[in-house]
Amino acid sequence: MLHDSRCGSVPQDIIRFSEFADPGSVLDGDKIKIDDLINKEIVVIGHKISISKYEKNKSGKCLTLQVEVGGVHRVVFTGSDVLIEQMQKYGDRVPFIAVIRKVDRFYTLS
Repeated sequence: MLHDSRCGSVPQDIIRFSEFADPGSVLDGDKIKIDDLINKEIVVIGHKISISKYEKNKSGKCLTLQVEVGGVHRVVFTGSDVLIEQMQKYGDRVPFIAVIRKVDRFYTLS
């Protein structure tokens, strides 16, 4: 049975979405270009690795990186295989402070 919120009464056995949903699954913040973060200290506060809709890298994956810059949450999208590998290896250590460096044609955390 569907609940019509216009009726006013909510059955006691229905739980709220917020009681079981993982609040950490949403990466909030305005989008920022990775080049705007080069050589700046950032706090990595979240990440997600998914299948890329573009075929520009070897892994076929896309990294969504949630960072804090100057106290503001931002989100950066990249197909950098180096950054993807680093987050696969160290992503369980989030949050951490890092600097994104550009070495030749590659991005890396340091």
